[in-house]
Amino acid sequence: MAFTSSNRLKLTTFKLNALLSMAQAISGEMTTEDLMDRFRSILNDDLDIDRVLFFKFEEEWKVLLSTNCPEKISSAINPEVDLLPFDDITFISTSTNPILQEFDIIIPVVQNNHPLAFVLIADTNEEEKGVSATIKHLNFVQTLSIIIFVAIENLRLFHTALEQEAMKKELELASKMQNLLIPNQQDLPQTLNVRIQSYYHPHSEVGGDFYDVIALERDEIGFCIADVSGKGMAAAILMSNFQANLRALFTYDITLTGLVEKLNTRVMASAKGERFITLFIGRYNPKRKTLEYINAGHNPPVFYNTRTKKTELLTSGCVGLGMIDDIPIITVGSLRVTSPSKLICYTDGLVEYSTEGKVVMDHSIIEDSIRNNSPIEENVNTIIKTRMEQAERKEIRIFDDISILGFDFR
Repeated sequence: MAFTSSNRLKLTTFKLNALLSMAQAISGEMTTEDLMDRFRSILNDDLDIDRVLFFKFEEEWKVLLSTNCPEKISSAINPEVDLLPFDDITFISTSTNPILQEFDIIIPVVQNNHPLAFVLIADTNEEEKGVSATIKHLNFVQTLSIIIFVAIENLRLFHTALEQEAMKKELELASKMQNLLIPNQQDLPQTLNVRIQSYYHPHSEVGGDFYDVIALERDEIGFCIADVSGKGMAAAILMSNFQANLRALFTYDITLTGLVEKLNTRVMASAKGERFITLFIGRYNPKRKTLEYINAGHNPPVFYNTRTKKTELLTSGCVGLGMIDDIPIITVGSLRVTSPSKLICYTDGLVEYSTEGKVVMDHSIIEDSIRNNSPIEENVNTIIKTRMEQAERKEIRIFDDISILGFDFR
């Protein structure tokens, strides 16, 4: 039946109000489900377009709305194959694709020349006479579809921003908590016999590096520098767990071999073989002038005797912790420190960097900086200054955490 002028005015007013309502929803607090339900209600209940299928791309194609569409229809359509060829409104009731023949029209929603959504509509009420609802309201449905797409995309971006902000705050908190586990320079147990200098610089908010110096009984000093495989929150959590275990286990009466075995057991229990920890752990006795150590797959620290002018790389030890359940062989290294000497321990972020598109492993900066009679504080500061200036000049790109632990044995 033909519309009267009054009916046309009412329909036009309805459409304008519907578009306005949808536009307002873009900045509202509606969910995607709410928007889809409103879209369905307008098309099904108000415009008599009873079959609607709404596809949207969100990392993959998803069906956001399917009304009066048998499951075998919606599940059989592959947007990548069946829909992407359409970049404009198309009447598809006579398509050679039998699945698409179940609809009258396909409406692509295009952004930057790429279809990001498709709305398929059909009027299946064959008893009605006159112009099909899908044709009569086509322009309106297209406009409404675009607004709906923008509203849904706006919601997605809004929630993504909220998630990113929440993650940022969590990372900031995790960074603060992790920094509490790393000893400050002022808190290191300095003595007349040993001066200690440290440096810690995580590449991102949280890191997988760790060092600690523990004052043991009878003036002994225990120390450790370690690096968790991988990056991010998982590495930081494992390192925090490792620090707690180290503090609980490292006592005066435990052997380094026994300590490493216990730490390996706990790392295996925490990491389940998915990550491992390399570390250099040592104990210095100032009365006997002895330095015992185990290098568990870590970068070899550089030991320099200021009297003989000789350097030595400390490599004795075993595999990294968390690699195997039971470490078969652990070799304890031992040095007599009978003359003034220096030791620099570090993580691989200091010596591994990229330059000219290649990854380079270069330890020379440590040996060049330690071969002198300058105090360890000056040596460490020289190393840091050199690396940071190289990075600022873009000669190198640092891509990992950097930790340094230096000792001046007198």
